Amino acid sequence: MRGARHAKWAACAAAVALAATACGGGGSGGGEAGVVSASWGDPQNPLEPANTNEVQGGKVLEMLFRGLKRYNPKTGAAEDMLAEKFETTDSQNFTVTVKNGWKFSNGEKVTAKSFVDAWNYAAHLKNKQKNAPFFGYIEGYDKVHPEKGAATAETLSGLKVTGENTFTVKLTQKFSTWPETLGYAAFAPLPKVFFDDHDSFLKTPVGNGPYTVKSYDKGSVMSLRKWADYPGTDKAKNEGVDLKVYSDYGTAYTDLTAGNLDLLDDVPAAQLKNVKNDLGGRYLNTPAGIIQTLSFPFYDAKWNKPGSEKLRKGLSMAINRAQITDTIFQKTRTPATDWTSPVLGAAGGYKAGLCGASCEYNAAEAKKLVAEGGGIPGGQMSISYNADTGSHKEWVDAVCNSINNALGNNKACVGNPIGTFADFRAQASTQKLTGPFRAGWQMDYPLIQNFLEPLYATGASSNDGKWSDKDFDRLLKEANAETDTKKAITKFQEAEKVVADQMAAIPLWYQNGSAAYSERTSGVALNPFSIPVYNELKVS
Repeated sequence: MRGARHAKWAACAAAVALAATACGGGGSGGGEAGVVSASWGDPQNPLEPANTNEVQGGKVLEMLFRGLKRYNPKTGAAEDMLAEKFETTDSQNFTVTVKNGWKFSNGEKVTAKSFVDAWNYAAHLKNKQKNAPFFGYIEGYDKVHPEKGAATAETLSGLKVTGENTFTVKLTQKFSTWPETLGYAAFAPLPKVFFDDHDSFLKTPVGNGPYTVKSYDKGSVMSLRKWADYPGTDKAKNEGVDLKVYSDYGTAYTDLTAGNLDLLDDVPAAQLKNVKNDLGGRYLNTPAGIIQTLSFPFYDAKWNKPGSEKLRKGLSMAINRAQITDTIFQKTRTPATDWTSPVLGAAGGYKAGLCGASCEYNAAEAKKLVAEGGGIPGGQMSISYNADTGSHKEWVDAVCNSINNALGNNKACVGNPIGTFADFRAQASTQKLTGPFRAGWQMDYPLIQNFLEPLYATGASSNDGKWSDKDFDRLLKEANAETDTKKAITKFQEAEKVVADQMAAIPLWYQNGSAAYSERTSGVALNPFSIPVYNELKVS
């Protein structure tokens, strides 16, 4: 998921636009009794499950929807939620049984049709859903979402409703771990109002999770409230959550320390050295399934010439990761040595050191490789990033300084700030950026496949740089088809080796999740995706 996820990250006097919502007073978070006030950034798109692939929208979907699976907030394990059972004899044809007793917050029953209709909508070309490729393994996807031309079918031939609570799925190939992907929000069920009155749904989404939307003032605040009739076991322990939009998390930190905010879900880099003294024990710093990378515009011929992998490897070796993670991030980041995350562990596919010498700082070798790779196009590159959240200016400037020092050219690299996360993502996802750009990734589900396929497969949903390699695509398909988990992981690692050989993106560092909270707040925890477990929060 983009925005790390890829985009979470002063005083009130300087934040006039936020004065009404993000700089409240009274020392109680500025909200209703029992309601948590939390920092937030406006999502890129309206809150449709299959059209949200970045973290700010993902936070809300986690509160509003429950799918067939849910990832355990402590371990990340995929556990049955609305799924009663999955049945298969060949890892390609599945029968799915949906539990009885679930409903949407408007009273409508959740049935097999709620899933099948949602998935057909998500997959169809005409609906322009960013997560459509997640349905690419279901038979008939090539007809509803062809690479070229118009769709020749309205629904996926591999989806069939067979009863009120049962449906069948036929995949295009064996995919033994397919059920484990179904906790991702793109696979959520949808109520009839989504199809019958789409505009109304976008203004006030209706889900089947522990919260409902009370109101949403874009650019200001989204108010969610506890759904008293929620049928799940993970009921909200608070009365609701007010997600307050901040264009500067320095301002959010000031509000938190002043008692005007209950939860800050990412401590700004500039405050990492102060947070323990300012807040004592009210601070979390925990490992998360997040990696920060630099992507390249392979759609631009200047960045995609034969031999340009040497240029990318040289730039990678020009970055002093250890120094940046120590000084900028106060060791809350760890220099990356591969393209996944240590959170996966060896059993999940993590393999330390896969990047090898290409991820180790070596100024002399960096300068040599950059020259052998044809040099930086035009003599200067700009690293694009969103300027509103995430402390990105500090680390982008540090990366550029490191590259400039290694190459002996103080103009080789500069930062290119783009005002808002939404604007940045819009340019990245429509291939408007002309140089390298930040591309953090927060896992959607705890499988090595999720760190590879969405980002690097040809035409994949988050392959914003448009990198493409036939050997990588082939190895992915072979890995997905493998029914033996250990053999599948070995294949995925072979695919990751192709990413390494081509330096399809530069891995920078693994990111911890961080959060700070007010004196009145308890039960604070971050899941392995670095998202606050909102339903467990309590305020006194």
